[in-house]
Amino acid sequence: MKIHPLNTGNFKLDGGAMFGVVPKTLWQKTNPADANNMCDWSMRSMLIEDGDKLILIDAGIGDKQSEKFFSHYYMHGNDSLIGNLKSLGFSPNDITDVFLTHLHFDHCGGAIQWNKERTGFEPAFKNATYWSTENHWKWATEPNSREKASFLSENILPIQESGQLKFIERTGDFTKNVFENFDVLFVDGHTESMMIPHITYQNKTIVFMADLLPSVGHIPLPFVMGYDTRPLITMSEKETFLNNAVKNEFVLFLEHDSVNECCTLQMTEKGVRLSETFRFDEMF
Repeated sequence: MKIHPLNTGNFKLDGGAMFGVVPKTLWQKTNPADANNMCDWSMRSMLIEDGDKLILIDAGIGDKQSEKFFSHYYMHGNDSLIGNLKSLGFSPNDITDVFLTHLHFDHCGGAIQWNKERTGFEPAFKNATYWSTENHWKWATEPNSREKASFLSENILPIQESGQLKFIERTGDFTKNVFENFDVLFVDGHTESMMIPHITYQNKTIVFMADLLPSVGHIPLPFVMGYDTRPLITMSEKETFLNNAVKNEFVLFLEHDSVNECCTLQMTEKGVRLSETFRFDEMF
């Protein structure tokens, strides 16, 4: 097995929305905001080579939305999903599996593209199986008013229409062996049945954090996003996870932290706190 971090682009989101009820005087220490109160965030995917499989975890925001849509998110930088995939020597047709932690637009938008005629949409990875889970799929295709703007039908429905969609069965909060050395934790605070991959790699457990822990600035328990649909559940899920991460020496792979690619945690008298930050290739 070989793992590659894959940055799909950078964008900006309102700092208050990203930290909920936490005062700006606290969160700006780790995530400074610009004059418009916007903070920088990455959309970092992961590519896993494992035998005859080439697995992509999350796909960023894509490039098919309107100029008006993108203007709300201040896209910046030169990274792109397809560009960085090609820089690693792969083409979109090489991807065998697209694992979507959840179906918010900044996690799945790059998985769908315009067709050649620009009359409709199609999977960007035509040879891949797209993986979601049935609970979340129903949640996303019948969206509540709060999340409706994050679940865009053009990002979601073409997956099913193509026949490339499969569901990972959820029978509890943890499913083992989704792929070899690849387990999944299910959490419900951010959105229904978000999937958090746990990957065994070089005698370590690497956890792809998705939106359970967007950045190192979110480690303290009350630092919960305003986007979360069930913030009290997030706090409970996060507390359980962080304690397990310290106990089992997990390496956390951060999807949205624009500065820190990975981190480890430690227990302190104030609770779980940051131990170290590093680039993925510095440890592996």
